[in-house]
Amino acid sequence: MRLNRAEKKRAAMRAGLAADKPYVAVGAHDAMSSQLIEAYGFDAVWVSGFGVATMTHALPDLNLTTMTETLAAAVRIDGATDLPVLADCDNGFGGLTNVVRTVVEFERSGIAGICIEDNLFPKRNSLYTGDSRRELIPADEQARRIRAGKQAQETDSFVLVARVEALIAGHGIEAACERADAYVEAGADAILIHSKDKSLREIEGFLGTWGGLGKTPLVAVPTLFPDYTDQELHEKGFQMVILANHPMRAAVQAMEDTLGILRSERKAAAVDPHIAAVDHIFELVKTKETIALEESGG
Repeated sequence: MRLNRAEKKRAAMRAGLAADKPYVAVGAHDAMSSQLIEAYGFDAVWVSGFGVATMTHALPDLNLTTMTETLAAAVRIDGATDLPVLADCDNGFGGLTNVVRTVVEFERSGIAGICIEDNLFPKRNSLYTGDSRRELIPADEQARRIRAGKQAQETDSFVLVARVEALIAGHGIEAACERADAYVEAGADAILIHSKDKSLREIEGFLGTWGGLGKTPLVAVPTLFPDYTDQELHEKGFQMVILANHPMRAAVQAMEDTLGILRSERKAAAVDPHIAAVDHIFELVKTKETIALEESGG
């Protein structure tokens, strides 16, 4: 039986989550970054709420972007790559019925999977270290939302990752394990566990305590513990590793460096050695091939 594009991507993501090697996704903030992630040989693309809010709308990652804005970004990014796309859908953009609609809309749009977190609306970005009130959705309510989302799926292949923020919120390892268990029981296909502890002691405490390790795929976002390779994290028990925001941060740094040079030198040639050639941009988007097709006699 031939699979359509969406089913091929979902099958690839499920195979990656079950493989005996780390399954590595990189965060894309637009279609071109998605295309480059594939060109550099990674396994999947992560569409982060942080990236969509920051790079598409220049807004803080505080639930200010809507479901439809995030879906539109995910569809653009998905269309530029043959890799499976896992879309960060924050807390599902509201209550239970918002989570259900999010599942339905992303699945029908051909996205391979989504990630739903248990931060209370309006969320606080997990990486933000400033003072802020951080509250979680009660575990039983979040499990109810995940169960409803899974029941709303039209296929068995669509992937729903449940993100546990208990360690980020300071609720401790026991609470994180209880939440992970509840979300798996509700039907989550994988668990993403987040932590700000750079020593990894907190994560290792979770790994040593959680009974679901080895039974349900575990996902790491090592932004705050960046010294571990994907293989090292895999050996600790993580199946999927998401390098979530590095192309976005690289792009911002490159733009700021370029604009600083242009401001001081006041001529275009000053930045030419430091930026991509125009011809390289043409090559990336297959300009020559597209013109040839347009002008072919056939």
